[in-house]
Amino acid sequence: MGKIEWAMWANEQALAAGLILLTGGIVGVAGQFRGWQFAAYGVAAGVFVCLLEYPRGKRNKGTSVERTGQYCFTVCVKSFGPVTRNYYVRAFLHAAICVPGGFMLATVLGCVCLGIASLIYLAAAIRGEHWEPILPRKETRKPDVQSIKNPPQNPPPRPPQDMRRKRAEDLEGAAYVNPISVTANEY
Repeated sequence: MGKIEWAMWANEQALAAGLILLTGGIVGVAGQFRGWQFAAYGVAAGVFVCLLEYPRGKRNKGTSVERTGQYCFTVCVKSFGPVTRNYYVRAFLHAAICVPGGFMLATVLGCVCLGIASLIYLAAAIRGEHWEPILPRKETRKPDVQSIKNPPQNPPPRPPQDMRRKRAEDLEGAAYVNPISVTANEY
């Protein structure tokens, strides 16, 4: 079996956790629950985690598929350099972000999910993985190779190759040989 790339799992888990934390924070602030300040923190933390985790990293195999509109987020995340490329930093950052979310019921699910993502990032860091951005490749166009040198002159359906009419330059060869005998007045 192949080697598991833990960072891909952590990225998906952290992005989902950010969305859950954001949703729980919105519910907590809109409901004016007791301790709604933690919910406001959950909104800010959810947005931060989503912005940090939206760009996917490049896989080792090179079969990475980027998310829609990922490029501008990739440039922002890449600009922070080793702080965002190192999965140890991400693991401890997510662990620290998720702690205040545990003080309110509306944000506790996002907190737990972010804690799990933090553990997965820690596993990825221990295995030596790091974040590499998916940058657009400059496409090298191959010269067009004509697969059909001369397109067919007559429309389909075409008779088989051996039954086709010969060119008019060779008048004797251009005539069809009728396989059925035709005689006048056979009645």
